[in-house]
Amino acid sequence: MQKNSNIKDLTVGDPMRLIMGFSLSLLWGMLFQQLYNIIDTAIVSWFIGKEAYTGVGTTGAVNFLIMGFCMGVCNGFAIPVAQRFGARDFKSMRKFVSHAIILSVIFASVMTLFVSLFCRQILVAMNTPDDVLEYAYGYIIVIFLGIPVTYMYNLLSGIIRALGDSKHPVQFLIIASVINILLDLLFIIPFGWGITGAALATVLSQGISGVMCLAFIVKNIDILKLKKEDWTLDRSHFLILMNMGVPMGLQYSITAIGSVILQIAINGLGTDAAAAVTTAQKVGMFFCIPFDALGSTMATYGGQNVGAKKLDHLQDGLVAAVKLGVGYSVIAFMVLYLFGRIFAMVFLEAGDTACLDNAHLYLIINGAFYIPLALVNIVRFLIQGMGYSMFAVLAGVMEMVGRTLVGVVLVPIFGFPAICFASPIAWVLADSFLIPAYIRVKKKLGRIFNGQVEIY
Repeated sequence: MQKNSNIKDLTVGDPMRLIMGFSLSLLWGMLFQQLYNIIDTAIVSWFIGKEAYTGVGTTGAVNFLIMGFCMGVCNGFAIPVAQRFGARDFKSMRKFVSHAIILSVIFASVMTLFVSLFCRQILVAMNTPDDVLEYAYGYIIVIFLGIPVTYMYNLLSGIIRALGDSKHPVQFLIIASVINILLDLLFIIPFGWGITGAALATVLSQGISGVMCLAFIVKNIDILKLKKEDWTLDRSHFLILMNMGVPMGLQYSITAIGSVILQIAINGLGTDAAAAVTTAQKVGMFFCIPFDALGSTMATYGGQNVGAKKLDHLQDGLVAAVKLGVGYSVIAFMVLYLFGRIFAMVFLEAGDTACLDNAHLYLIINGAFYIPLALVNIVRFLIQGMGYSMFAVLAGVMEMVGRTLVGVVLVPIFGFPAICFASPIAWVLADSFLIPAYIRVKKKLGRIFNGQVEIY
């Protein structure tokens, strides 16, 4: 069927073993990528300065708003591929791949044009501090011009993962991250390209990882080799991909709208507050990688098991993932409570006492709510894999409401401490919607499968 022995059927075998194996492969790549992000940010801070470092940090919310949509759309496009792979319908699977490529080209072209034209206006509207505005613009405009390579990597790596292979996309990501660090040093130090060089290094390295994914698919996965008839346009395949991809993209973007509103409130507190949040988020993202790995795992796990109509196996997988998520959450909180301030010193000088104190407070409060965060990632991505992406959008609305409430109402009253509770409130609100949604979706699919009705 294929040359790639890493393609895995997640519908057969012990769920805990399957989920741990798939997640660990993703985890190492994500850890390495986050380590790269930390090194990348540290290079900016050490060799360009605190203002440049803070400028990059202030773009985080709008970066997530746009790039999150790209990643969400690509993850959604991979779900029908996983479902058809689970059902062993390879003809339809290839048609989904070809149509996903067409849609990705269209989305990438339109988004690149739009966000590049309005990039500066967006940053100004976000109340970006004047002393870091040019650094922020110089960085994010290059990232936005690289949207096509973002689509390329995320779509192709998502398709590979949909077939149960989590190892090769990670390997390509690790190679690209090493290249990224080397290019950072080259562009920033001897070339003197500053913040633009850091962004260019990111775009080029991601393009390299996308090319590696493409070469791997062409050489190793026979069932993904597209034929002439696979490119024949089919309205139903376009609709299914849009129904999966757009809601997942909107889920990220809607969630990010709350983050943008919160970032405006943070910017209003001054550069030091922005620096503290940037630092805490950099450290926190490193500790949140296992949640991301579990989420990506459950999307593929859910897709394949729904395609194979194995709801009991899917439920057992959910239980296994929750056990893993809760256990890790407790450990992560303890580490952040004891050593969070030390981690923050990677980015901030020891004399920056106020920033360090605020960064540590942010890490402690967020870490205390990691169990709700684990549930958000596990349940939301599982529902998406089951084919009900619209519920993920509604969960994103709940997160947006939580962060918006904090940014608009609580920050003006309580200042920085309120910012620390923004994400925890968002996670709890999302869980209050996602858990009942999963129960409803599982019951609905049970009725469909008992009647032997096709999912599509």
